[in-house]
Formats: sequence, structure tokens, C-alpha cells
Amino acid sequence: MTQEQCPQRNNVQSTEKPQVYKVGIYGWRKRCLYFFVLLLMILIVVNLALTIWILKVMNFTIDGMGHLRITERGLKLEGDSEFLQPLYAKEIQSRPGSPLFLQSSKNVSVNILNEKKQLVSQLIAGSHGVHARGKMLEVKSSAGKLLFSADDHEVVVGAERLRAPKGVKIEADAGDFQATCRSDLRLESKDGEISLDARKIKLLRLPEGKASPSGTRQTVFEVCVCPNGKLFLSQAGTGSTCQISSNLCL
Repeated sequence: MTQEQCPQRNNVQSTEKPQVYKVGIYGWRKRCLYFFVLLLMILIVVNLALTIWILKVMNFTIDGMGHLRITERGLKLEGDSEFLQPLYAKEIQSRPGSPLFLQSSKNVSVNILNEKKQLVSQLIAGSHGVHARGKMLEVKSSAGKLLFSADDHEVVVGAERLRAPKGVKIEADAGDFQATCRSDLRLESKDGEISLDARKIKLLRLPEGKASPSGTRQTVFEVCVCPNGKLFLSQAGTGSTCQISSNLCL
């Protein structure tokens, strides 16, 4: 190659423009990216606004939410509340000076379980009445005096007086009826009568009158009634012998 050809080649190379390679997203791709970024910002703002609105409506605070407050002793709930699932609590108390009100569309059930999760006591208040299930039922006064108790063996009425507005009826269809007291047993009927309807009526350990002068053993006696209500037995005769043994009324 001659020296005259080298400058011509250099001139050709110098006249060519350098190639520039663009790096990035252009055109419709760039517009789509800006659209998605704008949409994401709108969603974030809406989500933040909804979150603030929910916190405001539900009354979220550091101590709890709504009428529910978290205290050192547990949870404190004020106002009307509805429980859709079973409630488990160690102790439930109302506000001071306010009653505890429970309302249910069907019934209210209180179940007591043992360590083995077996039912030992149950109280159901429903539309058909109040049903209680347990080993023993006790009712006491505010002073702690026993008013009523019932178990499998006996029913005890601790009140001094048992009163019913229309009467009391006691039946023992499959067994005996026995009334026992330590002092006096008094049967009183103001407007009616006292009827003893049975095949045999026994009055045990009644005092007896004097023996017969003839010395024969008397097997027939007469039941005598004193003015004060006492009963005693007098030896039967052709006539009434209650006057002879009237000293037993003293």
C-alpha cells in the first residue's frame, strides 16, 4: 500500500458517525409501567384510608377495641355484646351498680365439667322452664341459712313455714309416706276437715286408763279425746268410760 492511499482510508473512517445503543424501556412499555405504578399508589392510598377508617369506627386504642378493654385482671366489656361461639371465662361480673343481663333466642345453658371433661352439673333456662342437673341442689338465704336442699336420698325444707296458695298434695305411689318431727306434729284445718282414709289407723303409745276391777285383761279400748286435744285409751265397757279416766287429760 502506498502512502497516498493511507490518508484516503483515514478520511473514510472519520466521516462515519459513531453508533449509540439506548438502554431502558421506551414506547408503550414505558407508558404501561407508569400506569401500573400510578395504580399501585392509588391502591396504597385507598388501603391506608380504609385502615384509618376501620380503626376510627372500631375505636381501636392501646387498651383494646370498641367496648372491650384489656386490664390487669382480664377483659372488661361494656355495653351490649353478642357472642356467636362458646364463651370460656373464669369469672364474669357486671359493672358496679348494674345487673348482669343474658339474652338468648333459644336457651341459656351453664355446664360444669370435671377434669376429664365430663358433665357433672348443668343449668338450662329455656322456653319450657328451668332444668337443673347435679348431685345436689341447695337454696340458702342471704344470711347463709339453708332454705331448701335436694339430693338422691332426701329433700329438706329448712324454712319455718311451708305455704301454698291452693293447697299442698303429697303422693307416694310406689312407697310409704312418713312424717317425723322432734317436737309436736300439728294437723289443723280451719275451713275443712281432717280425713284419715286407710285400712288400718294405728295410734301407738297412747296412755291407757285404769285396769278393770275384775282383774281380767282388757283387749278392747276406747279412744278418748280431751278438751285440750290429747288422746288416750280407756277400757271399753257397755257405756263410755272416758269420764272414769279423765285424769289423763291433766
